[in-house]
Parts: sequence; structure tokens; C-alpha cells
Amino acid sequence: MGFSALTPPIRPEDVVETLLEFPDNRLLIGLCGEYDRNLAQIEQQFGVHILRRGNRLAVIGEGAAREPAAAVLRGLYARLEAGRGVQAGDIDGAIRLGRPMPERAWGAAGDEQIEMFSPGNTELRTRKRPVEPRTAAQQAYVAALFANELGFGIGPAGTGKTYLAVAVGVTMFLGGMVEKIILSRPAVEAGERLGFLPGDMREKIDPYMQPLYDALNDFLPQKQLAKLMEDKRIEIAPLAFMRGRTLSNAFVVLDEAQNATTMQMKMFLTRLGNGSRMVITGDRTQVDLPRGTASGLAEAERILKGVKGASFSYFTARDVVRHPLVARIIEAYEADDGASG
Repeated sequence: MGFSALTPPIRPEDVVETLLEFPDNRLLIGLCGEYDRNLAQIEQQFGVHILRRGNRLAVIGEGAAREPAAAVLRGLYARLEAGRGVQAGDIDGAIRLGRPMPERAWGAAGDEQIEMFSPGNTELRTRKRPVEPRTAAQQAYVAALFANELGFGIGPAGTGKTYLAVAVGVTMFLGGMVEKIILSRPAVEAGERLGFLPGDMREKIDPYMQPLYDALNDFLPQKQLAKLMEDKRIEIAPLAFMRGRTLSNAFVVLDEAQNATTMQMKMFLTRLGNGSRMVITGDRTQVDLPRGTASGLAEAERILKGVKGASFSYFTARDVVRHPLVARIIEAYEADDGASG
């Protein structure tokens, strides 16, 4: 394993190594990655050197960086032992959380084993692939959604607010905790006039709902998703269509809630029925409502703080799990807003 050009030099007097032994050489190859790129990613993040010696890895560096890097390597190897792959995103999540992958907790759902969230487990099991929070804020958010009947996820784009909410909803649905999933968004144009849209009602509103379809397609096979939507066990509808309904035994998500008016937000919140969970997600910096119209998300945050059964989870640019440049873009805009303010 060569030294990364981005890794700072280590003084001879500071050189200390932690030696890790991995008995299964096949899994060790998966841990290292093609051309040792997984090791290079860990080297760069922790400022250590990682040398391969047979079936051992030597992590060289100062203790404050060496031990967390070794813990990540152990955790990723345990992940491979459990039959799960290691991709760049998995490494990023392990680095952000700074600890090995947790033990599994299983619950039964029909003839299948559906992995449920528990205090010692952070993985959500869907029909297509497992989903894991990658930051401490995401972990706390998922835990809050299981623990509370009403959860708010507030923060910038790319932090997994909606994606994780839908993953929790699918996990609860497959585990028999709810009978249906209802996903909604305000049909508000993002700063541009789209004009007349042809087609029937569904064809008119689908462009607004596409991010919700995208999330569901990540978690459920296409044929099963189509069948569940045909049977109304999964619904995707604009916020305006929620008026007059009582949503019982359902997992309900309102996405882009910053674009709901105060009255729309109150209407939606009061749809909550027995046996249901509700999640509200939004970004206070991306309000597309007409000038002078108050955001229902900001009002709900002010009014409902401290209400029993409601949780508020907040995300920052540090929780962005898209391209690293997205986090830097968000931080640059936040810095500019602070300077101009």
C-alpha cells in the first residue's frame, strides 16, 4: 500500500502502529477495495498510513487518528463478514460515525425477516437494500421517528431528511406496524412558471411528486410498488388532497413543508389518526411561497416546540451525504447570508 499524497508526513518520533489481523483473505481484499482505494479513502480522512502485510493491516499514525481509523477498519470487516458489501458511501458513513457497525436486531413480518431499528442497531431493512444513517444527526433522526408519533426533519438539501423518512415508513410497513404509507408535497413551483401541464390529474402532479417516487423505487421492487399503489396501500398525493381525510394506521410524510402555508400545515397536522406516524421535512432556506406568505413549517416549529409526542431533528451541511461539493456549496451560501445579514 503506497502513501497517499494528501496524507501529512509523520515525524519518526510520533510513528506508532496498530496491527490488525483479518483471517479471511477474500474478505480482506473486499475491505481494501480495488487498487486499495478503500484504504486510501480512510488514510485521507484520518491522516494515517495503512500498510498491508499478508493478512494484516498496519495503521500508522498518532493515537488520536490511529485508533478511530482502526475501529472503522474493524467495523467494515465485520460488515463483510455479515455478507454485506462495502462501497464508498458505507466507508463515509463509518468514518462520520467513528465506530464499528452495530449488532443486528430482527423482527418477523410474514414469512420474511425484516430488520427493525433498535437502540443498538441503525440499519433499516427494505425489500431492495438496507439503509443506514451515515451521521450522528441522521441516527438521532431515525431513532426519533421510531420513538415519536410526530417528527420534524429540518435542514438543507442532501442531508437525507426525506430519504430516511421514507425508509423508516417502508420498514414499519413491511414490519406490520402501519397498514399504509402516504407521501405528500405542496405542489409549488420552485421559482419558475411551468405553465399549463397536459394530461390527466396524475400526469399534472407527478412532476412535483417525482422525488418521492424515486425514494420508493430504491426500497421496493417495481412490480410490488405498482401493486401497492394500485391497492391504495401506498399513496402519493399533493398536500391539497389531504383536506377532509383522517389518516389512521398510516405512516405519513409531508415533504418540502417550507412551501406549505400556515393554514395548510395546520390542516395536515390535524389529519393524524389513531395508529399513525407523521413526519414533516423541509428546508427553511428554500421557501418558494409568494412574497409575504408565511411558511407553515416555521410556524409549526415555533408553536409545537415542547409538545409531547413531537420531535425536532436538525441537520447542517456536515450531514450532507450527496457529493462533497454540495456541502461546500451550502456552507458558502450560509457564509454569504451571514455576511450580507
